[in-house]
Amino acid sequence: MDSGTHLVMGIALGGLALADPVVANHSITFTAVMVGTIIGSQAPDIDTVLKMRNNAIYIRHHRGITHSIPATLLWPLLITAILSLIFQDANSFHLWLWIQLAVFLHVFVDIFNAYGTQALRPFSKKWVALGVINTFDPFIFTIHCIGLLLWAFGANPVLMFSIMYFIIFLYYILRFFVQNAVKKAVHATIQDEEYVIVAPTMRFFNWRVAAASKTHYYVGKAYGRTVNIYDKFEIHPLPKTPLIEKALSDSNLAAFVSFSPLYRWEISELDNDLTEVRLIDLRYRSNNRYPFVAVAHLNNDLDIITSYTGWIFTEDKLQRKLQIGASD
Repeated sequence: MDSGTHLVMGIALGGLALADPVVANHSITFTAVMVGTIIGSQAPDIDTVLKMRNNAIYIRHHRGITHSIPATLLWPLLITAILSLIFQDANSFHLWLWIQLAVFLHVFVDIFNAYGTQALRPFSKKWVALGVINTFDPFIFTIHCIGLLLWAFGANPVLMFSIMYFIIFLYYILRFFVQNAVKKAVHATIQDEEYVIVAPTMRFFNWRVAAASKTHYYVGKAYGRTVNIYDKFEIHPLPKTPLIEKALSDSNLAAFVSFSPLYRWEISELDNDLTEVRLIDLRYRSNNRYPFVAVAHLNNDLDIITSYTGWIFTEDKLQRKLQIGASD
C-alpha cells in the first residue's frame, strides 16, 4: 500500500489497541503504543531511501529484505527498545505486541498489491503478489479517514475500527471474486493464453490485463467481464548475442529483468554510432505508452555508454535521463 494508507492504518490500530485493558488504563502506555503503531506501520518501507542512490538498486530491493520474515520480527523489537527508553513507564510487552501487529499488517496488506513483497525470505526470494488491491485503494483509505474522523468526534474506537476491519475483510473477498471473473473473461477473449496478469486500478471494476500465449503478448483493460485488447505483439526471444549479453549485465537492465515478468524488447541503431537496447514492461500501459522501461546505449566496442530504468512518460525525458547518465 501507499504511505498514506499505511499511516492511517497505524493510527487506527493505535485506537483499536484500547481493546487491551493494559493500554486503555495506562495513558503513558497508550501514548507509546500509538507512536509505536504509527512507526511500525511505516518501518518496512524504510528501503524507499534506496531511490536516493538509483532506480536499479531501488527496484531490486524495495519490499525485499525489509519485508522479510526476520525483518518483520526485528522491526518491533527495535522500535519497542527505542520507545521504552522514551516512555520508561510504559508496559514494554504490550507495547511490543501492538507494534508487532502493526509491522505484520504492513507486510501482509502489501502482499495483496500487484507489486507484492518478498515476504517469504529467507526461505524464498519469490515475489508474493496476489494483485487484488491497488497500491492506493480509495475505498480502504477513505473508510480509515472516516473512522478516524468519527473517533475524533467521540465514537468508540474499539467498536468502530472492529466493524471497519470486518468491512475491509469482506471487501478483500469481493475483490478476489471480481479478479477471478476478470481472469475468466480474459480466457474467453484470448483462449490460448498461457500466462495472465490481471492488475487492479483505483477504479473497482477497471483492471489492467497483460497476457502471453506461445506466440503473442496481449495488453488490454477489463471492465467487469468485458475485456478490450489494445495491443498484440508477436513474441521474439531475446537474441543470444554479445550485444544483448553485455546489455543485460548492466545494473539497470538486470534490475528490470529481475522485476518484470512480461516485457518485450527493441534494438535500434542510433545516429552517433551507438546501439540502443530497450526493454518495455507490458503491465503498465498508460495513454498508449508503456512508461516502465530499461534502456542501455552501447558503442561499437560493446561498452555501455549510458543506461536507465524507471518510469518515463515522454521520450524527451528519457533522453535527458540518458544524457545525465552518460555525463556521470
